[in-house]
Amino acid sequence: MMDKKSLRKQVRALKKTFSAKELRDMSDDVIARLLALPEVKSARTILLYYSLDDEVFTHDAVDELVAEGKEVLLPVVVSDSEMEIRRYNGPEDLRRGSLNIMEPVGTPFTDYQSIDVVVVPGMAFDADGNRLGRGKGYYDRFLALVPDAYKIGVCFPFQKFPTVPVDDNDVKMDIII
Repeated sequence: MMDKKSLRKQVRALKKTFSAKELRDMSDDVIARLLALPEVKSARTILLYYSLDDEVFTHDAVDELVAEGKEVLLPVVVSDSEMEIRRYNGPEDLRRGSLNIMEPVGTPFTDYQSIDVVVVPGMAFDADGNRLGRGKGYYDRFLALVPDAYKIGVCFPFQKFPTVPVDDNDVKMDIII
């Protein structure tokens, strides 16, 4: 099995073989499937992410879920090892953060038990629900705090592998789309 560093490198190279438009087009199917999930439809509070250019595009889904009256939360990177969660109210809330990610301003959201669904990006996923992130561990540390939330990994089809390397700190997804 490939080690984490090599697999991340392979996925980064794969991503570069697609144009921005191709990645956006592939995102449409993934997001349609995400929004159709019963767990998402019934959720009141959802932690999503505001996508980078090489991730499944979530900007429209974030706004759509807010329009449906759901409480949408987004992560904010606050240090090399920690992220906090803040409520998203609309695009006017966003500022460019430390990792060039658009992040909401405002006070931290701390009622973790009320989070029904967490939508998690990743570099690679496998059929057993294992996820390989970007290597900083932000999501794995946070997911450990919300053990009852339904965890949905989202990725492009080329990011699905037979197995991905994992260690004890890695948190499994309930479903991969």
